[in-house]
Amino acid sequence: MGTPVKRIVLSGYYGFNNSGDEAVLQSILLALQEQGERQGVTFHPVVLSVNPAETARTYGVESAHRMRPMELWKALRGADGLISGGGSLLQDETSPKTIPYYLGVIRLAQLLGKPVFVYSQGIGPVHRPKFFGWIRSAFQRCRVVTVRDEESKELLQRMGLSGSEVEVVPDPVMGMPLKNAARHRDPAGADSGLASVIGVSVRFWNKDRSELDAAAEALRKVMEETDAVVRFLPFHLPSDEEASEYVAQRLGETYKHRISIAKGVTHPQDMLAETASVSVLLGMRLHSLIYAAGRYVPMVGISYDPKIDQFLNRLSMQAACSTQAPNAAAIAEALLHLLKSREAWREDKRQVIERLKSEAHRPAERIAAFYSKAQGRR
Repeated sequence: MGTPVKRIVLSGYYGFNNSGDEAVLQSILLALQEQGERQGVTFHPVVLSVNPAETARTYGVESAHRMRPMELWKALRGADGLISGGGSLLQDETSPKTIPYYLGVIRLAQLLGKPVFVYSQGIGPVHRPKFFGWIRSAFQRCRVVTVRDEESKELLQRMGLSGSEVEVVPDPVMGMPLKNAARHRDPAGADSGLASVIGVSVRFWNKDRSELDAAAEALRKVMEETDAVVRFLPFHLPSDEEASEYVAQRLGETYKHRISIAKGVTHPQDMLAETASVSVLLGMRLHSLIYAAGRYVPMVGISYDPKIDQFLNRLSMQAACSTQAPNAAAIAEALLHLLKSREAWREDKRQVIERLKSEAHRPAERIAAFYSKAQGRR
């Protein structure tokens, strides 16, 4: 009997040029491959994407359009199962349409008799109580439900889902490796010598740009007191490049020669290599912080969403400030502290980071085990 091949559809925020969500996809694909090999199952992924051609080309997978009903239905009808996640899919903070879409994909798979696996999702915020019953009903019919933090599990329990049905695991990106050929270069250029490199991942959030103004003021203070150079790492294109340029302009001509932007980086493992090359990271994007943690890079967070605080809590850390109350002095103080104590930070966090990395493949392990056991019963 040969190795069983299982077609499995992946549903998430894929194809939108968001490095964090693309990293989730890459991490899940790698974890499925590794765990499938360990347990004698070959996975054939079919990724639902807003840009199927680009997704297929980038990851070497089959892809279908996430917003074309017939393509979606055909993908699910011909599949052996559905993975929903990871990422913050079930939240109504950004749009009331998000939860109905992702639950709709889950329910369609269930109506077609396909097993569904919720993969390390961050649940919430959910402001509309009507969604509680929808989520509970869909999740009660899932074979595996894993979430990326305790707060997500607690929210599901408030919705009426039993705690025993939900497993807390790390974000899948914690387990993403560097490319085999990845090279650590000096991201600031050959002229930077031994200068420390501050990686910066910013995004637009406040209408008055006060969060970006605070980041610029903090970076200016750090550059005044140290010889550090700044490397902007845009995670969501093109908007994060624009936010990076906004902050860079506010640093002024004096520091122009000590500033660079990693433009056009789209593959998640390329951005991971960029992150691995900095000394410390100032991040607003969740996955910029996760990239940093995965490569043992000390980080300072600016929180615009509870998911930032929830991840930092897992490292026994807190954000320097929030976008609701930007604080340039607090950001600068945190950066200066970590620039002086990088090795101590790494040693202090090494054990918890290694544990998170080892646990990140747990959902893929459970999915592979499901199909391995199912094959054994035949």
